Amino acid sequence: MAHRFPITVFYEDTDMAGIVYYANYLRYIERARSTIVEEMGVDQNAMRANGIVFAITRVEADYIGAARLGDRLDVVTTHQAASPARWTFDQEVRRGDDLIFRAHVVAVCMTTAGKPTRLPAEIRAMIGK
Repeated sequence: MAHRFPITVFYEDTDMAGIVYYANYLRYIERARSTIVEEMGVDQNAMRANGIVFAITRVEADYIGAARLGDRLDVVTTHQAASPARWTFDQEVRRGDDLIFRAHVVAVCMTTAGKPTRLPAEIRAMIGK
């Protein structure tokens, strides 16, 4: 099932041309992913206290259109476990029916020492791996 996360474009999000600065799309999709994790009941602070964190290892991004000041956008996200340690996200930024941006994001579960590790069992159960 797709998750929707609303975004409003503020002045601070735009460049001199009045369009959303390209790096802000990455911020938008990060907020959406963080919200999904939180809504699933995953406590990332508790995970970190137990020595486990998520790290993004790959982002493939396509800039298709332009969002502008005042636009109301939705980040639409689907996600799945790609392996016992990887969680993938397909994300789109839309203005109504118009596709503005899309990305494929790979997150890995790792120890705070930087070594890959399995996703916690409760997360694997929620996302199907």
